[in-house]
Amino acid sequence: MAVLMGRTLVEAYLYIELNAVALRAAGDAEGPGESAGDYDAHTTLTEGPEVWRVRFDGRGLGLDLRIDVFVPYRSEFDARRDHLRFGEGASTLIDAGQWSVLSAGYARRALRDDLAYSENPVDPDLFKSVVLGWESARDATLESAKFIPAGADEVPETAFWTDIGKAARRDHPDRFTRTALEADAALYQETLDDFVLTHTTGRPAPPA
Repeated sequence: MAVLMGRTLVEAYLYIELNAVALRAAGDAEGPGESAGDYDAHTTLTEGPEVWRVRFDGRGLGLDLRIDVFVPYRSEFDARRDHLRFGEGASTLIDAGQWSVLSAGYARRALRDDLAYSENPVDPDLFKSVVLGWESARDATLESAKFIPAGADEVPETAFWTDIGKAARRDHPDRFTRTALEADAALYQETLDDFVLTHTTGRPAPPA
């Protein structure tokens, strides 16, 4: 079995969650297990000479799923230095379609929190949740765009290797052009900018 290499710890944990959710959605869980979705509680992080090992054991959740993802210290450092949430270059773990699905999920959550904060703009944790949500939606969209070869106008078919990713491409092929992805990323950034401007202009920003 090929060694799974992640670019960042964030990507490694996200990959584990995607696989666990997909397996549970497929009905392959053996009974209710413990609190479904508490995947971090069944994931351990250990340090090696040059890499972290992120290990998931889903048996406690009723899932016949065990995953090891290795993340080099260097790629994690480079991503943090360059403010790349999920890592440098295109992912080898999460395909272009999955990134699109993730982006839409981040955006829905951000919009929900955005509306809630607008009703009562005093919760600093909710403020940070909105910011993180729109940033994550933007960054996940840009992850899809990373699969577009130089000079090409759309994500190639080879960038969709999971069932979820292939379904996303089949159902919404127009989402995977360079123009569409850049427009979506710009929209999320604009929405984030508007939110921050609306809720910080003329008064102190929520505490960090």
